[in-house]
Amino acid sequence: MPHWAHNKMPAAVKRRYMELIRDGHTGSQAARRVGVSTSCGSLWFLDAGGVTVPEPGPISSRFMSQDDRIAIADGLREGRPVKVIAVEISKTFQSVYSEIKRNSKPDGRYQPWWAHNQAVRRRQRPKQRVIEEGSALHGLIIAKLKLRWSPQQIARFLIRSFPADSSMRVCPETIYQALFLGLLGTKEGKLRTGRCRRKRHRRGVASPNKIKNMKLLDQRPAEVADRLVPGHWEGDLIIGRYLHSAIGTLVERTSRFVILVHLPDGYKAPQLRDALSEQLLRLPVHLRRSVTWDQGREMTLHEQIADQVGLEVFFCDAHSPWQRGTNENTNGLLRQYFPKHTDLSVYSRADLDRVAAELNQRPRLVLGDRTPEHVLTHWSLTGHAM
Repeated sequence: MPHWAHNKMPAAVKRRYMELIRDGHTGSQAARRVGVSTSCGSLWFLDAGGVTVPEPGPISSRFMSQDDRIAIADGLREGRPVKVIAVEISKTFQSVYSEIKRNSKPDGRYQPWWAHNQAVRRRQRPKQRVIEEGSALHGLIIAKLKLRWSPQQIARFLIRSFPADSSMRVCPETIYQALFLGLLGTKEGKLRTGRCRRKRHRRGVASPNKIKNMKLLDQRPAEVADRLVPGHWEGDLIIGRYLHSAIGTLVERTSRFVILVHLPDGYKAPQLRDALSEQLLRLPVHLRRSVTWDQGREMTLHEQIADQVGLEVFFCDAHSPWQRGTNENTNGLLRQYFPKHTDLSVYSRADLDRVAAELNQRPRLVLGDRTPEHVLTHWSLTGHAM
């Protein structure tokens, strides 16, 4: 009879046998305590792949337990759908599919004790680190972090650069973990945000302001939302310490090309009007179609800006910064160069141009890992997207 043949002992007996083996009992001792023959216990042991790894202790309920795996095996044997099994053990059906695929035996059978044994072995700590200090991978990651690349950008770069070398590839989470553990040098300042630990995301609420003759987003042409035609910009201010200084930010919706507006004389409406108009007039006519801003009082002279530059100015709804999400994301990237609660008046126009150039030469996932500068230049030369 094959050693995986069906037997009449309940799952609870097998589970107790495996627990005794993990606790250090011999096969004959464990078999005698659960009331089966030594040969029967040996078959269970062999079919489970050799239960030699002790349980590491209690684990989170979000992981599969031994009982969950027994329930999965019972359900599969009885022919129940995976989605039904998932409901019975309070797990997602994706988790159950993944469990079956990952922990089935080489012959294709899902054996719960084999599966649990494999999972326990994978949980063993400490594990060998992927990013070892002094390795080529370690040095390359640090070099890209110094250029302010994100872990996602670094991970995609490694896949492109070393397609056949798995030792030179890591996922973004591995890079984050190495940063948080201090394996890549001093933790502070290595991420764009400067954080050294995870932080919950939260959304700020803009203060309400009423501006005369505003054109809201429902009046904006459909081509702006489609992002198929360049020349439509999103704008905002990043504010310095004590609200005494600011930098204007413009980002083009199609290419994510960034322009920084120097405001050495303050950021009230007249100053912003002059500086923004000057900056936009440097662009070719085909790249001056529209600007979308929030309802900040600095844009009360928006009609004068529109007349001077020859474009349309649109405004987001109140308390809706996500309606200019490209600019919000860009402002977050800029905070690595211009931290909050610092004096922004110390930066010259040359400083702003240097930062904008660095951002515009950084690959972006949304652009297929091309740079904003490359995308906008290609459009200007050919008149169409790549």
